[in-house]
Amino acid sequence: MTVWCILVIAFNTFRENLRDRILYNLLFFALLLIGVSVLLGDLTIAEQKKIVTDMGLGAINLVGVIIAVFVGIGLVSKEIERRTVYTIMARPISRPQFILGKYLGLALTLTVNAVIMLGVFLATLWMDQAPIHGALFQAIQLIYVEWLVVTALALFFSTFSSSTLSAIMTLSFYVIGHLTEDFKGIAQKSHSEAVKAVMNGLYYLCPNLEVLNVKGQAAMGQAVLPSYQALASLYGLLYAALLITAACVVFQRRDF
Repeated sequence: MTVWCILVIAFNTFRENLRDRILYNLLFFALLLIGVSVLLGDLTIAEQKKIVTDMGLGAINLVGVIIAVFVGIGLVSKEIERRTVYTIMARPISRPQFILGKYLGLALTLTVNAVIMLGVFLATLWMDQAPIHGALFQAIQLIYVEWLVVTALALFFSTFSSSTLSAIMTLSFYVIGHLTEDFKGIAQKSHSEAVKAVMNGLYYLCPNLEVLNVKGQAAMGQAVLPSYQALASLYGLLYAALLITAACVVFQRRDF
């Protein structure tokens, strides 16, 4: 019964997301960016294929993050604002089931978008006669894990704050997540104990999203070791699981 309730909520969330115009607009934006990458590639003779590959991966990553943030923050807050959460909570559905269902529904939406964008991306590479190699699929897989982490961040913040504040905090953590190595370097070089404490706190508290970023290597055809890919994926999934657990705890304590 528990699994069935989660799956029902996930499927309903998926259907709601498909009806949301923002997904189609973002998907069109991704296709447009990939198309523009071909035009920009034509302007560069020496590294045309590298530019096409790099911009295509960047477009996929950017659009997925935008979907994860701006759809993810509305998964819970939208139900609260519409007061439909009261109807849902009146049914034999626990709050953790509600959170898990919402998260899985958006994850399914991201999966569908990832498959579509990947298909267009590969077709773009094929038409431009750019090489298609395993490193590209490694980059896409780690990009997808990053989406899951960002989705979990958005869902976590939306359980206790407004949509605007949730978006700001999620985007802030996303940016910080790609700068954590810089924070560690600042902490090592700083002579101030306060600065060291803050930088180390940000380094260990925020997700290190840069470990999931191998787009540069993929664009040059350099594959990462399978062990690195596995460990990076495990790190991202564990961090997402921790955030979802925290979201369930926070949402469980809210008074409706």
